[in-house]
This record gives sequence, structure tokens and C-alpha cells, in this order.
Amino acid sequence: MGDINSSLWVALLAAAVLNGVPLLYGTLGEILSEKAGNLNLGVEGMMYMGGAVGLGAAFYYESAVGAGANGIVAVLLSLVFAFLAGAFAALIYAFLTISLRANQNVTGLALAIFGTGAGQFIGEYMRRTAGGYVSIGNDLKAVFAGSPFPAALQELPVVGPILFGHSIFLYLGLAIAIAMAWFLKRTRAGLNLRSVGESPATADAAGVNVTRYKYLATVLGGGISAIGGMVYIMTIASCVWNHEGLSGEGWLAVALVIFCLWRPLNAIWGSVLFGGLMILYNYLSLPMVPTQLYRILPYVVTVLVLIFTSLRNSRSKQPPASLGNSYFREER
Repeated sequence: MGDINSSLWVALLAAAVLNGVPLLYGTLGEILSEKAGNLNLGVEGMMYMGGAVGLGAAFYYESAVGAGANGIVAVLLSLVFAFLAGAFAALIYAFLTISLRANQNVTGLALAIFGTGAGQFIGEYMRRTAGGYVSIGNDLKAVFAGSPFPAALQELPVVGPILFGHSIFLYLGLAIAIAMAWFLKRTRAGLNLRSVGESPATADAAGVNVTRYKYLATVLGGGISAIGGMVYIMTIASCVWNHEGLSGEGWLAVALVIFCLWRPLNAIWGSVLFGGLMILYNYLSLPMVPTQLYRILPYVVTVLVLIFTSLRNSRSKQPPASLGNSYFREER
């Protein structure tokens, strides 16, 4: 009985990590954007675009090359094109909110709708032109979903499937989270970026180019978030386009930003926790408890954390002071 329970928990943790990886990218991208004071609620749309374009890059590459398709090239193409799709969508948002000073909440919601529609359109177009089924070959699927570590490490008891049994995208996401945390805390550019998010007028007076930092943070953040959509399609969805598969991932990422208190390192364990809560119903099914209640657990936890941090009133646990506000230089 103990072995069964142990195996169940190992399987749950491994599945939590798997489902948390797309959330990790979405959260890190949104943290970078919000650190500059830009509340981009369009993460859902950018992840949809990243998922469709990332799959399309690998799909059309394999169609052009045939049996000689290289897995590493396919992964790089998916990463690059997914990033560019999200960066393009974020650039539209940045132009509207930074240059034209449009309302960030409304623009973000519009981007979520636009990006979701654009992603579904691209996916449906690929499906129709391919004859009703968009996927890649098993050899390429193994490269996207397979672990970069040797089998000996993957087969280690307990730690093997949890730490070493995942795709390269997990370890790339961990590297991005660590690099982002170091950048924000240890570099001059990172400190400038944080100052822009806290008080753009003060940063401007100190000689910091507020517009440049806001644009760069928003565009780069959008690209990182879009990679999360690609990772979901190429790992969890088995490299098959499903226009409903990504539904809710972007909104969970936005909630996770609040949960992890705008800290990149917290996003690592937070994404695993949210990933576990998302699939908990598959491993811990209680009678008379509908699946929908399990699915709202991440949002409930986020609200509780938000209430708790608000009551403590600690400045280090609050969002950037200028988050969601347009900067009018002439009013400085």
C-alpha cells in the first residue's frame, strides 16, 4: 500500500512539473512586463499565438524537409517563431499603451481576444490545408517531449521522473527565471527597469529612457509568454493543434504573477503548485466534488494570497507602484 501511495505522489509531482512549465513562461513574461509598469492582460492571446505559430514552424519545416528533418532545428524554429509571434502582439500593445497612452486594462483585454482569435485562425488554417489534422512525426515529437538527460538519471527512484524526466523547455525556463532574478536585482539596467515601474517620473528625471525600457520589457515579456503556449502544444498536447487546449492558461499565468509576488524565482515553485492544482482531480478524486471546483483552486489560492499580502501591507510584497498607469511626461 505504501509503494502505491509513493508512486501516486511521484506521478502527481511529475505531472505538476509538466503542466507547470507553460505557466512558468507565461508568468515570467508577464513579470518582466509588469516590472516596467505595464499591466498586459493579453497573456492568453499571446500564448495562443505562440502555440499556433510554434507548431506551424515545426510542421511546415518537416513538410518541406521530409524524413530528413532535424529535431534540434525544429525546436529552435518553434522557439524563435513563437517568440516573434508574442513579441509582435506585445509590440501592438506597447504602441497603444505607451505611445498612444491607451488604457492598459482595456488594451490588454482586447489583445487577449485578438490573440486568441488569431491563434485559432492560424491553427484552423493549418488544419484545413493539411486535410484536417495538424501534427508532426513521432521522431520530432520525441525531441520536443524527450528529456536531454541520459536514461540512467531518468530512471532513478523518485527524483528521476521529477527532476530529470522532462523536456528541455523546463530547464530553459529555469535558466530564464534565474537570469531574470539576477538581472532585476544585480544589474544597473534591471534597477532602471524597476525604477520605471515604481516611479517613471523619478526615473525620467534621473536620465533613464522610460519609453525604451517600457517597450523592451513589454516586447520581450510578450515573446517569453508566447513560448509558454508553444511548450503547451508541443509537450502536453503532443504536438497536435487543439483550439481549446490552451484555454485558461494565460489567465492562470496572470494570477500566478500575483501569487508569486512579482518575483521570478517564486514563479518556479508557484508554477509547479498551480500545475499540480490543475490536474489534481486526476489523482485525488473526491466523491460529490465536481471537476470544475478543482479547476478553480489556483484562482482561490491567488485571492487568498492577495488578501493576506494586502493585510500585511509590506511594500516588498506589493505590485510596482505605477502598474497599469500611463506615463505623461509633460505632467512630470
